[in-house]
This record gives sequence, structure tokens and C-alpha cells, in this order.
Amino acid sequence: MARILVLHGPNLNLLGIREPEHYGTLRLSEIDQQITDLARKEGVTVEIFQSNSEGALVDQIQQALGQFDALVINPAAYTHTSIAIRDAILSVGIPTVEVHLSNIHSREAFRKTSLIADVVIGQVSGFGPQSYLLGFLGIIEYLRKPVHLQKGKRKGK
Repeated sequence: MARILVLHGPNLNLLGIREPEHYGTLRLSEIDQQITDLARKEGVTVEIFQSNSEGALVDQIQQALGQFDALVINPAAYTHTSIAIRDAILSVGIPTVEVHLSNIHSREAFRKTSLIADVVIGQVSGFGPQSYLLGFLGIIEYLRKPVHLQKGKRKGK
């Protein structure tokens, strides 16, 4: 059974009250429940972790090595600033999907750059909470492909 780690970055613990025009009204716990339900339906195991700390997220990525088959990450504001998260994803070589609730490419100029885009196998943004579910389904389908058909596992090298 595939094991997938979902990581939520800073301020996502405030979903439901923080800027609902960009992030919607669902709370993070409700999104986590949707992810858990989808994992059960798809026959995969999921663990979910949220932190406002860059170091804690890096630690989770590093500890995922040998424990998880894939990562789904919403680095939130760290998307645009964290070389440490980028390097951790690249270092562990675990297939990773980047997700965002809002369309980062249609927002402020500083949000249009993702420092992890070149080391993930895909990116989903702009679909609200559905971005997580679409990214989660995408990584499941990726894992179901024969290994020789999996491309982009260690992009950025």
C-alpha cells in the first residue's frame, strides 16, 4: 500500500478565517478529512502534518525518506522564499506534488515564483481545497505507473 505524506505550510492552520476571498471558508481540519477520505477510497495510507516553521517542514521531508512513497506539499509563503525546502525535496528524491489553494500566478508579483517548481513532478493551483485532492490523485496515479514510466522523479539535477 502506498504511503503519502501531506505537508501544510505556514498560516494554513488559519484557513476558514484567513482571507476567505483567496483561500475559501473551509478549515484545515475539513480539508484534512477530505484527503483522509480520498486516501481510504483509493487504498493508500496518508499522514498529514502542518507547521508554521520552515525547519519543521524540512525535518518532515528528510524523515520521509524510506518511510513514504510520495509527498504532497503546500509550502504556502515558503514557496517563494525557501531554498531549504527546495533542497530537502531534491535531496530525498521522493516524488512530490506542489499544491496551492489560490492561483499563485494570478496574484502579487512575488507569489508568481515557486522555488520548488523545478524539483516537483507537478503543480496544482487555483482550485481551492480541490487543489489538494487533484494533487493527491495525481501522485497516486504517478505511483501506479510502472517505475520505468515515472519521469521527473529527481528533477532539478
